[in-house]
Amino acid sequence: MRKFLFSFLSALMALTSCTEQIDTSARYVFKHHTMASYLDAHEDYSEYVALTKKVTMSEVSATTVYQILTARGNYTCFAPTNKAIHTYLDSLVSQGLIASPTWDSFTDSARLDSIRKVIVKNSIIDGGDLETQRYTLAQFPTENNSEFPLPNLNDKRLTYYSPQGNPDSIYINRDCPIDENNRDIQVLNGVIHQMHKVIAPTDVSCAAYFRNIIDRGTEGYLTFAKCLLACGLMDTLSAIRDETYERLYQTNAIPDLEKYMSKGFSDKSGNSNSDALAPEHRKFGFTLFAETDAFWRQQGIDPTAGDVPRQVMQWVLDRHQYSDEDVFTTDDHYTSEDNLLYQWITYHILPMRLQANKLVHHCNELGYTISNPYRYSIPVVEWYPTMGKPRLLKLIETKASNGVYINRFPNLDNGIKGTGYEVSCDADKVGSYVDRSADLTVVNDIENACVYPIDQPISYNDAVRDNLHRERIRFDGMALFPEAATNGIRRAESTEDRYQHVYIPADKYYRYFSNMRIMSDDTNFIYFNGYKVNWANYTQDEMKAIGHYDIMFKLPPVPRRGTYELRYKTLATPSRGIVQIYFGSDPDNLPVAGIPIDMTKGLVDSYGENASWDALTDEDRDEEVIREIDHNLRNHGLMKSARHEVHESNPSLTARDDSRCCRHIIVRQALDPNQTYYVRFKSVLDSDKKELYMDYMEWCPKEVYDNPSTPEDVW
Repeated sequence: MRKFLFSFLSALMALTSCTEQIDTSARYVFKHHTMASYLDAHEDYSEYVALTKKVTMSEVSATTVYQILTARGNYTCFAPTNKAIHTYLDSLVSQGLIASPTWDSFTDSARLDSIRKVIVKNSIIDGGDLETQRYTLAQFPTENNSEFPLPNLNDKRLTYYSPQGNPDSIYINRDCPIDENNRDIQVLNGVIHQMHKVIAPTDVSCAAYFRNIIDRGTEGYLTFAKCLLACGLMDTLSAIRDETYERLYQTNAIPDLEKYMSKGFSDKSGNSNSDALAPEHRKFGFTLFAETDAFWRQQGIDPTAGDVPRQVMQWVLDRHQYSDEDVFTTDDHYTSEDNLLYQWITYHILPMRLQANKLVHHCNELGYTISNPYRYSIPVVEWYPTMGKPRLLKLIETKASNGVYINRFPNLDNGIKGTGYEVSCDADKVGSYVDRSADLTVVNDIENACVYPIDQPISYNDAVRDNLHRERIRFDGMALFPEAATNGIRRAESTEDRYQHVYIPADKYYRYFSNMRIMSDDTNFIYFNGYKVNWANYTQDEMKAIGHYDIMFKLPPVPRRGTYELRYKTLATPSRGIVQIYFGSDPDNLPVAGIPIDMTKGLVDSYGENASWDALTDEDRDEEVIREIDHNLRNHGLMKSARHEVHESNPSLTARDDSRCCRHIIVRQALDPNQTYYVRFKSVLDSDKKELYMDYMEWCPKEVYDNPSTPEDVW
């Protein structure tokens, strides 16, 4: 927003004083209006137009929303009719906020300004410089409760909803209907959809949402809410935005990285003269997976009872919803991290806001294409640490699962010659279904959280730990950072440069990612989104750093005590550098892990032995020979990359078939599930113009990589 005024003035100069001579070079047929002039010409929107002339773009700008609607741009406007606005004012009367449904009834100017802002700023999405970011119906999300890729002017993302069996009936934020006739109205600078209800999310914090449930005795999540309150989690769930970062950003104390290519970065996306922009906000977020009151009533627990927390804790104890390795208390000090109820309820909470269409990331996995986004293929998985003690939660979606599940452990056709697909799932490993479209699903009305009902209870019990311990845990680099999901950075669905290249400033300015420390002041760190760029990365995106970089990451926990490998995937290019890796549990004193890795070397050059790619590839070889090659590579601390992600320009070529890609085995040692581990990447070169590359890492237990009966799969 701090760059908005310059862009707006440039656009306005192109259109002002030339109403009859508008440049029509980029005009669709029958476009005769700007968004502002179209709304002006239709009496149904007169109240809305009046409001746009009173609402400014920011507190530090005198530019009104109406003015931007007269200028060049790519806007999507969900314009409420006069009747919709009057109905909204009626609702404010019912809430006791005003005495009568008129603008004159506001006695508080601050409240009046706030209501105007709610109506106007929630109704408009700024598509930036790209005409493809004008959202006609054809470009709407197609899965219920999925969010639009870009935020509205109120910095919130709207959601799509269509009742089953009635595809012509479309709602924004689930209950705001779009007129079935007056939609897709295309004008010079965008598209307009007529609304029969004002889009006005309640915008309460997660804590306030659950407190309201308790105060009103509303069933649905009443049991869950009482447990959250008893465990003292309301203060945590009240956090919405980092105001310190907000102040630093607004005062230009948080810099952007200007002309990042001049620093030494390589970039295939074609934006070589661009700046990499720092995030505008640092919001806090949460995702809660909750058992419903209907479930608890089936278990004999009345949500309205006065001792619900005690009853739920006893239920957890009686049904062994914990691990024998856990140490806990069962008294009524529920706010203690050692309390059983506290440990159980915090396993239901992720410290990030995951929107409904991004619980997992379908992108470039084998057999999948973005052009057919709901035709799934091989499993897509995310592993996230939960709140509370060190624990992992697995989210998975497969072609056969018919939705996203928590802690599902299916049987896969994952042999060397297999398909990678789920073929079946044992009854005791199905996991818990995450309902993303139920009436109890909350994705709009809580400012800092999403709440999803689940069909089975979840816990970090021995069965879950054991099943996780039998899996290779592959975590994308950006999955390490809750802020990346909450602030819409990871896998933003936009090719616009501000979303494609995100600069994360060094710690000397501010520590943006809580799980990352930038140890040297001259480190320049950029997240390359890679959306529709066809990079051969896991979910296409990557993280890179330039300078005398020195960066440390906090890693997710391991599920069981045992021996694990930590692996690091690379993709070789001449622009990469040489990195020394450190690993351990003391972030202030990490020991060296192996020899430096030359990231300019692909698998063949890293392996040496006068090898060639023809001697290492899987092509035209039987399984026994492939296994022998893989064994020899492992003896050198190397592995081929996974048969998971593909290059979009060649959807049959996976990373395992790419000689540039390989996995380096960084350490192999005994690890403790209750310990926190860190990995550090430090340049060993004098040059400050060679890249650090980061795609994904893996935990792999000995039970997987050294299993005599079932060798580790290639996927």
